[in-house]
Amino acid sequence: MSKAQPHKARKRFGQNFLHDMGIIRRIVACIAPKEGQRVVEIGPGKGALTEGIISATKSMDVVELDRDLIPILKVNLFQYPQLRVHEADAMKFDFTQLANEGNIRVVGNLPYNISTPLIFHLLEQANVIDDMHFMLQKEVVDRLAARPGDSLYGRLSVMAQYFCLVESLFIVGPESFDPPPKVDSAIVRMTPYSELPVVAKDLKGLEDTVRIGFQQRRKTLRNNYKGLLTVEELEAIHIDPTLRPERLDVPDFVRIANYLHDKKEL
Repeated sequence: MSKAQPHKARKRFGQNFLHDMGIIRRIVACIAPKEGQRVVEIGPGKGALTEGIISATKSMDVVELDRDLIPILKVNLFQYPQLRVHEADAMKFDFTQLANEGNIRVVGNLPYNISTPLIFHLLEQANVIDDMHFMLQKEVVDRLAARPGDSLYGRLSVMAQYFCLVESLFIVGPESFDPPPKVDSAIVRMTPYSELPVVAKDLKGLEDTVRIGFQQRRKTLRNNYKGLLTVEELEAIHIDPTLRPERLDVPDFVRIANYLHDKKEL
């Protein structure tokens, strides 16, 4: 890579540039990119991670919102003519357009301020994604990977795990970034299921069911679903109405959502 061009990280884009080559090599090893794979990187910055991937794949797509970074990226990676740069907001980007010859793999050091809505945006397109490797705030990774009963288990955990196998890989300290963030980061791998283990009859209905369930997480299910389901109905679908929402697993929420869907159809 040629000498990195100067660029001041922009707070409004949530930029923290990864510069620790040991961490970069470890991330690339986790991704294990191979020639011919369609890898898409969100927010490539100056290309530190990009080069480790494209040197293996030989071609790559990147989605970058900061137009001032694009010429720097192209200079730093001038030796890779098959680098395709999309100047776009990843939150509005249609990733399915890049899956014209097979599925894509998505990677990125995601800005903390948009990581959760961006993950939901990608989950809506999970049918064209083989896997996702993200650098995120450690707490977000902990929430994604949390299991029923964990204090961080909630809406994000349930919806991510409905679509994907979620694995927390390793922690990255603030000193690996410029400027250093105030919190630890972590790497997560999310692998969409080729066949969903449980299927919601209506995805929007599942999202609503999970959202309502966790709106008042200290209250019991009988209270949270009051007006939608009776105690008897919850018991009929093998849900204990005295439990709090963080005790339910993904199949439990799908069962509630499907019952509500069928009830609405009557």
